[in-house]
Amino acid sequence: MAIEEVDTPALLVDLDAFEWNLGQMARETSDKGMRLRPHAKAHKCAVIALRQISLGAVGVCCQKVSEAEALVRRGVGDVLITNEVIGRRKLARLVSLAQRATVAVCIDNLDNLEELNTVARSSDVHIDVLVEIDVGGGRCGVQPGEPALVLAERAQSTSNLRFKGLQAYQGRAQHVRAYAARRSFIDQSAEAVRRTLDLLSRRGLSCDVVTGGGTGTYPFETASGVYNELQAGSYIFMDADYRRNLNDVGTEITDFRQSLFVYTQVMSIPGRNCAIVDAGLKALAFDSGMPTLEDFPNIRYCNPSDEHGVLDVSEAPGVLSLGSKLKLIPGHCDPTVNLYDWYVAVRGGRVEGLWPIVGRGAVL
Repeated sequence: MAIEEVDTPALLVDLDAFEWNLGQMARETSDKGMRLRPHAKAHKCAVIALRQISLGAVGVCCQKVSEAEALVRRGVGDVLITNEVIGRRKLARLVSLAQRATVAVCIDNLDNLEELNTVARSSDVHIDVLVEIDVGGGRCGVQPGEPALVLAERAQSTSNLRFKGLQAYQGRAQHVRAYAARRSFIDQSAEAVRRTLDLLSRRGLSCDVVTGGGTGTYPFETASGVYNELQAGSYIFMDADYRRNLNDVGTEITDFRQSLFVYTQVMSIPGRNCAIVDAGLKALAFDSGMPTLEDFPNIRYCNPSDEHGVLDVSEAPGVLSLGSKLKLIPGHCDPTVNLYDWYVAVRGGRVEGLWPIVGRGAVL
């Protein structure tokens, strides 16, 4: 069908831009000798995960056990849960999942480590664990150095867990606008990793994986000399927030192309220099600000409500009419994806497929 026939609101993926992004990151990581393990929380879609793996990704990342379950059920065979999994019920599901796929998980607490080992032993399963260190994100993770060593040594001595490496993600750096400031954040993160690696080495512990990085900082992790696995996820789509980051000459980053859009249409033109579209709070995430409009830079989206978005058309009078269909660039791609059941994959103005978002609502 023609794209104009797609009902709204809909989540569109422009296949030409999407495939360019896939290839670009696959080449970048391959050329730098980095493993790519893209974060599936960005897309929550087995179709996309399997395409990433077909281009050389070693597997994917997930944030929740339920997210990993949804992807493994549909053929994804290698998942790192870049989060702590707490409680017997979730740990039992994690161990069950590890019987069907290669699964690793992060730890930052001795009690959690012991409980995970107990559950794994009861099912005769061995699981790789990564010690998460706080490299400045101020979220989960133990402090670099000695606290990380304590956890790594204990993991290595358990019956059913294997110390695999370090999780070192600097989330706060991803949307720092200035290039030099983003690089400085990752330089500090890399130094914390180096100190920890040196301590582990002196205690005879090998660290096969140092994983982290994101779409906003991946050039710095790949150049650091300490990271060997990259977790970037949003690069496949991009969003309005990532597009505000600047490169080393102070202009907009063009590493990746915008491929994700919310398709909407004008449902009312009440005058007052405004038009109303059918994509509001239930169709877009607003935690990173308002969406922008593809092709219409002089039209501003503002004042969303549950089912409506107001467009300020004062600088583009007469451009829109009732039923006009528009592409909105979400402020934040990940939570916007979580609002939809499927992607509408389009190329050259035609629909090529529908891709189920199997991890939608996977919060357990």
